[in-house]
Amino acid sequence: MAINNRDVFKMPRMAKAEYDRLVEDQYICRIAFKGGLYPHIAPFLYVFDGRYMYFLSSNYGRKVQYFRDNPLVTVEIEHYSPDLTHFSFVSLPGRLVELEDDEKKRAVRERFVGLIKSRSLSPNVMSALGHSPEEPVDALLQGGKNTVWKLTEVRVEEIMGLRGDGWRGQEDKTN
Repeated sequence: MAINNRDVFKMPRMAKAEYDRLVEDQYICRIAFKGGLYPHIAPFLYVFDGRYMYFLSSNYGRKVQYFRDNPLVTVEIEHYSPDLTHFSFVSLPGRLVELEDDEKKRAVRERFVGLIKSRSLSPNVMSALGHSPEEPVDALLQGGKNTVWKLTEVRVEEIMGLRGDGWRGQEDKTN
């Protein structure tokens, strides 16, 4: 039996306030880079200052070369309950830029230290940031082993935020 396009259920779009709250409440995302033959997707921790998202990238791996080749990316953030009663995601297409200003980089690094400490994240997270898990979190303040990226040029009309039917906002913080 053929399915008529009129019968296809479409997930509801999130209002701007909903996806803004999703970005504010979460701290893990995936970034899709234009890869070689296939897109390249990598997980990242991020911090959000209310206007921009910032990422610490280790100074190795394919993502670094893909960033240099083409800084246009899509950042995806999601939230879901373990049984998928509630789920939502937002995709933010934009451009990554490397921060050059030492003062700004230090401020972003301080936000990452604060995030890791306030969320009681495992020391293993340091390995994703170019450091040994044995190093103290404050080692992130020194730089050198990673680079600070900023997501820019995100146009609101290009943002795609969708939610599952049971979505009620961020009341359920099981993930």
